[in-house]
Amino acid sequence: MKKTLCAVAIGATFMTPLLASAADVKVYGRAHVSLDYLNDGKDYKEVALSSNSSRLGFKADQKLANGMTAFAQIESQINFSSGSEDKESIDFSTRDTFVGLKGDFGQVKVGRFDSPFKAARGPINYFGDMVGDLRTITRAYNHRFDERNPNTIEYQSPTYQGFNVVGALSLHNSTMIYDDETKAPNKKSKSYDLGVNYKNGPLSVSSAYEYFQEKASRGERDGFRLAGSYKVTPELNLAGFYQYTSLDKDNLNGLSAKDKMRNADANVYGIGAEYKLTEKTSVRGQVFYRDVDADKMNSTLLAVGVEHKLDPAVRVYANLASMINDKNANLTPWNQARSNVPGSDQGVNALDQSPLALSLGLRYDF
Repeated sequence: MKKTLCAVAIGATFMTPLLASAADVKVYGRAHVSLDYLNDGKDYKEVALSSNSSRLGFKADQKLANGMTAFAQIESQINFSSGSEDKESIDFSTRDTFVGLKGDFGQVKVGRFDSPFKAARGPINYFGDMVGDLRTITRAYNHRFDERNPNTIEYQSPTYQGFNVVGALSLHNSTMIYDDETKAPNKKSKSYDLGVNYKNGPLSVSSAYEYFQEKASRGERDGFRLAGSYKVTPELNLAGFYQYTSLDKDNLNGLSAKDKMRNADANVYGIGAEYKLTEKTSVRGQVFYRDVDADKMNSTLLAVGVEHKLDPAVRVYANLASMINDKNANLTPWNQARSNVPGSDQGVNALDQSPLALSLGLRYDF
């Protein structure tokens, strides 16, 4: 705990000059914990606490004399379910951390932050950072596209008639542009993103394409994503999603025959809905199907939940999620954005099973 407090103090020290000069500085965070029952459908059946992308951050915003605005953010993951021995509880800038300028031209920012491809799931992100998270089926095996890419330059256009365009270039995925093994210059580790978004009245649509070069982390691959939501009534919101991802064949070298099949080209598609029972209570549900270009490798994600807001900043919820695996698939509905992510090392084996997760959660945004 002393290490955690020390890190917070250091972060506050770095922000002190900004507090004196910036027009708007904000300290913010999220405490998000849940009590989970996880069952792999076979032998693993356990109850544990989880910290779900809990965070602490600083935002600075200052208007400049030329009419532009400078902005910056430092954000760190904080693990509320474990002690100071957990490194993620004391390391700063582990989440979206950047600096940029915005004005009539749009905005430019540089740093490490969510890619446009990752952000494009926004319209249907009903179970984000919880059991049943969409990423448990879209980010499967080596199909890793929901990334927070480092060394990134991003441009976002102004919004025109509901549309805006965002493009990003990650120059390389290491601290320096050198191959980790040979230490020689590595010029093929870039990633490229292009996204187009539309929001007008009850309709919201996001799309994105992402490409990683062959020397990038996890090798050459590309993907396309489309998500949209429509508010049918003030109470009912419907959403749909489609994603296609493909790995270069060189990515499959050295894998077993079964792992090669799991990492074949994949389509993910599905629907979700949220309905407000009252001003403070909502129910939600979703179903997604992962269709793999290989025999008996498909999976289906199902999730339902209810959420009640005790206050605009405080909510409690209960979620039930399951993953229905084909004979050769081995996915679970709990392995994203959470500290409680038991896997094969803990005895989890969801192969040809339907693992189940029940979660009771508390989230406080401050």
